[in-house]
Amino acid sequence: MRLTFHGAARTVTGSQHLIEVNGMKILLDCGIYQGKRQESYERNLHLPFNAAEVDVLVLSHAHIDHSGNIPNLVKSGFRGDIICTYATRDLCSIMLRDSGYIQEQDIDYVNRKRRRENLPPVEPIYTVADAVESLKNFVGIGYHRPYRLAPGITLTFYDAGHMLGSAIVALDIEDHQAARGRRLVFSGDLGRANRPILQDPEFLREADLLILESTYGSRLHPADEPTEEALASVINGTVAREGKVIIPAFAVGRTQELVYCFYQLIQAGRIPEIPIFVDSPLAINATSIYQLHPEAYDREMSTLLLNGQDPFSMEKMRYTRAVEESKALRQLKGPAIIISASGMAENGRILHHLRNHIENRRNTILIVGWQAPDTLGRRLVEKHPEVRIFGKPYRVRAEVVVMNGFSGHADRQELLDWAGHLTPPPAHTFLVHGEEEAATALAEGLAGIGFPDVQIPFRGQGFTL
Repeated sequence: MRLTFHGAARTVTGSQHLIEVNGMKILLDCGIYQGKRQESYERNLHLPFNAAEVDVLVLSHAHIDHSGNIPNLVKSGFRGDIICTYATRDLCSIMLRDSGYIQEQDIDYVNRKRRRENLPPVEPIYTVADAVESLKNFVGIGYHRPYRLAPGITLTFYDAGHMLGSAIVALDIEDHQAARGRRLVFSGDLGRANRPILQDPEFLREADLLILESTYGSRLHPADEPTEEALASVINGTVAREGKVIIPAFAVGRTQELVYCFYQLIQAGRIPEIPIFVDSPLAINATSIYQLHPEAYDREMSTLLLNGQDPFSMEKMRYTRAVEESKALRQLKGPAIIISASGMAENGRILHHLRNHIENRRNTILIVGWQAPDTLGRRLVEKHPEVRIFGKPYRVRAEVVVMNGFSGHADRQELLDWAGHLTPPPAHTFLVHGEEEAATALAEGLAGIGFPDVQIPFRGQGFTL
């Protein structure tokens, strides 16, 4: 068996891990790399393996850094099945089309500039049509339902608790070359216990080989209650200034969790009932898909819906789909909350809201998720006094607040607790989806609980096991 790590190696983006066993090539995730524009374009356009030689893709969840390059994979010659949970397939049906649209818009902008410089045009990584074509390859299966990938290779999904449909991947393999059975477990992105809406991550007991995410491998999240207190404080402080709270948020997962938390705070009388706008067609579509998958809900969310209470349909909640509705928010008077994508503030409607509100001291920009290097979101987190939006400089006069308590990723202790349920520890562990400092810290923690061999792969590094 050979493992090669083509993405999310010593970084938190572009998940792609290739397994070669029994004459098969199995790809775990096919995410898009996010970073500097030209580097991202080149890395995403040119896959680091021959797509036509990949037999099957196993997809852990729908987030774009795990699924976003699937249309390019299919366009490049992949003809196999894409196996995922039912909810992941439904979410990919909207997210990949949205990503294709963004690719088209970005290239249109780049080509206008290239025409002025008498340069030849370039092509998008993929188009909306490519995204739609790739959906034909998807095959959905349920949690805990063993699925035969090939003779001697069985796939089972377990709930990762990270986002709707997210899965821990377990591959039970009769390794012909090693002449023995092996269980390879890929954590995907692990969620956290006691988070709203979704069920908690499941613990697994057995793994011979482990591929484990390490996003927060060196950090601990604040406890839930202080996070709620901090959120209420941010809202109330901004309302007192008669300002607006602008939140760049991932359209799938983070937006729905924020809406749920605002619902709870309003019901408890801890924040005023001000207008809340979800200004993202993708987020609106994703919320509809959430309502189709009650099998993923935790008990609290299920009880609310059974009692006729829908957190996604508050009285002051507004979903703005049309461009004209989005533009009208610029003229909005009085305090309000505007949630918009993208979560790293790299594209989409959030850029317009930031441009319109970032230089007003009454407003607050609330960052509620991890921000990749070289993104606008990261520059805001790093407190740059000036940022560029649509190519123009803007002074950051609005208050910038960072709240990591909303992270959908397990923190250091939660990762160690989850891994500690594997008894005995896996013979080989590979840490992915984490910056080098986080992965190194988690490796030390795993060694401390008896994990014998923990590796932090470089991009493109392969291991024969």
